[in-house]
Amino acid sequence: MKRKSSAYLKRNKKIIVDAVWEPVNIHAAGVDIGAREHWACVPREASERPVRKFDTFTMSLEAMAEWFKQCGVTTVAMEATGVYWIPLFQILEKRGFTVILANARQTKNVAGRKSDVQDCQWIQRLHTYGLLQGSFRPADNYCVLRSYLRYRDELIGARSTQCQHMQKALHQMNIQLTQVLSDITGTSGFAIIAAILEGERDSAKLAALVDRRVRASQQTITHALKGDYRTEHLFVLRHAFDLYSVFDSKIRDCEQEIARESGSLCDRVDITEKPLPPRKEGAKPQKEILGGLNMREQLYRKLGVDLTAIEGIGIATALAVLTELGPSVERFPSEKHFCSWLGLCPDNRISGGKVLSSRTRRVINRLTDALRMAATALERSQSALGGYFRRMKARLGAAEGITATAHKLARIIYRLLKFGEEYVRLGLEDYEHKFKERRLQGIKKTARSLGFELVATQTPSSAVS
Repeated sequence: MKRKSSAYLKRNKKIIVDAVWEPVNIHAAGVDIGAREHWACVPREASERPVRKFDTFTMSLEAMAEWFKQCGVTTVAMEATGVYWIPLFQILEKRGFTVILANARQTKNVAGRKSDVQDCQWIQRLHTYGLLQGSFRPADNYCVLRSYLRYRDELIGARSTQCQHMQKALHQMNIQLTQVLSDITGTSGFAIIAAILEGERDSAKLAALVDRRVRASQQTITHALKGDYRTEHLFVLRHAFDLYSVFDSKIRDCEQEIARESGSLCDRVDITEKPLPPRKEGAKPQKEILGGLNMREQLYRKLGVDLTAIEGIGIATALAVLTELGPSVERFPSEKHFCSWLGLCPDNRISGGKVLSSRTRRVINRLTDALRMAATALERSQSALGGYFRRMKARLGAAEGITATAHKLARIIYRLLKFGEEYVRLGLEDYEHKFKERRLQGIKKTARSLGFELVATQTPSSAVS
């Protein structure tokens, strides 16, 4: 094996040498999670049978927790497997155990250890020596709100599917409603579809139901509503229309629960002493009412800062921050740790002093997805973040530009939540001016390294072609 060069050792200063492995968690237990059964392991000296099998019924989970108490276990490590770990995690957490939810990458077995019995022993050994890192999970009351918000997203997806069914049925009947209306689920679209399902076939009468603010002319709308009203397509349209209304009603019910549950969370700021800052000039109006509650003001109370002041960050993204992260970033020592958890920073893989790969890690994180969506909203923003996104997109490509902008948004959110400062909006002209200054400083530095000195000259306007 070749020895590392001194230059490589200088670049990698964080070199840790462990002379002896000493137990970190003496009273640790490991659990191998399964759909039908769980295998648990405690220290050998704690029980005559250190490895036991338990069913997934609630009584068996309670018995496992009681066995851990009898064995003197204080901390338990388990592998995240689907949703099967959630009941056991909640029971153990209520009993006062310190529960570590480990990533499956950290608990991979060595050769010859692939069995449920061996897995739980391996997890227990890794946790004993402190080799497992717990996955981040917000407090339980934020997890409750997170469940409602995630279910609302699923309902919105199901509603969108029914909207696609309606569009397909209309196209098959050659009713070109999508060419004259930007949204067939709006007021005009719903009125026309409801009239069609009630038996109206006169295109002129259907066109009269369109709101006066629609840009298309009455003649164009009349021509678009002449079609072949076949029975099978009307059947699909009716059921998709009814299901869309059902899902829309369930979404409103879910929003009511979100508003109610968010009100039970602790306030981080007294709005009477520190009122909500007014919306910045030039900011686009957003849908702030959710479940009959002003959600922008509610988020300001719970987070302590107004995240919607950041360009691209709306109510949905701020709600994702509250539910997926919580009101503070104490679990993350720095911005780098936070961005690494989100999977928005380069994952450098180094071997032999060479960088083999620097691609970002693939993570399943709803907050990451929300930040990427917020980054795409900056495509035409006349702000510093908008200019940054367009520059990164032109330099790195669309996908990498979105990742870089999402990374920048994550760093801004981290600073606001940690220090509680108000976001200062920077205009596009200020950003371009600072970018030119940084670029000029870099050119001057390069020239000095080559033994040259740059001299600024003023080009006459008449000489410019």
